[in-house]
Amino acid sequence: MNGNTKTAAQGAEKGNLRTMVMIAMLGAISMILMMFEIPLWFAPSFYEIDLSEVPVLIGTFALGPVSGALIELVKILLKLVIKGTNTAFVGDIANYVIGCALVLPAGVIYKRKKTKKNAIIGMAAGTAVMTVAGCFINAYILLPAYGRAFGMPIDALVGMGTAVNPAITGLGTFVLLAVAPFNILKGVAVSALTLVLYKYISPLLKGQQL
Repeated sequence: MNGNTKTAAQGAEKGNLRTMVMIAMLGAISMILMMFEIPLWFAPSFYEIDLSEVPVLIGTFALGPVSGALIELVKILLKLVIKGTNTAFVGDIANYVIGCALVLPAGVIYKRKKTKKNAIIGMAAGTAVMTVAGCFINAYILLPAYGRAFGMPIDALVGMGTAVNPAITGLGTFVLLAVAPFNILKGVAVSALTLVLYKYISPLLKGQQL
């Protein structure tokens, strides 16, 4: 191995180590933010918005889509270590998939051409994908899992939505009037904060001088 090859290998190893550290750090920050939940006026009390996807999305833009998926995974694993699970991991896996549904489309689109316009397009696409995925997963996976965990039929969970919004009369309207707006609002809030913070944080993640 000549000197140039050895230096390149050392540089790559150092870069990989830095990326792993950044993934772990952003995952930890994301898990902390996950603990701060904000109740919503249009959904039952078990739907609370958090901003834990902001560090994940920032990391996705700075380090790539694969790193974004790993940051999301670290967040979920840390949450399991600290708080455990009450849905036999079903809810945690579903939340991981929903989080990736936001950050992966955004990351893939941004990676093709790293411009502010592409970032906005990517986040809009991610919000749309997350909303569709969230509606499907909530209707067929999360709500049944929560029902089993708390010993409540799905009709009782839907009834909690009806108490907040009388227009919610069944599972379909629950998804349309509670789950979809929840995911749209979260996507817009996370995207807006990421857009504001990214230019200040990304140089630190990439090891650049401010």
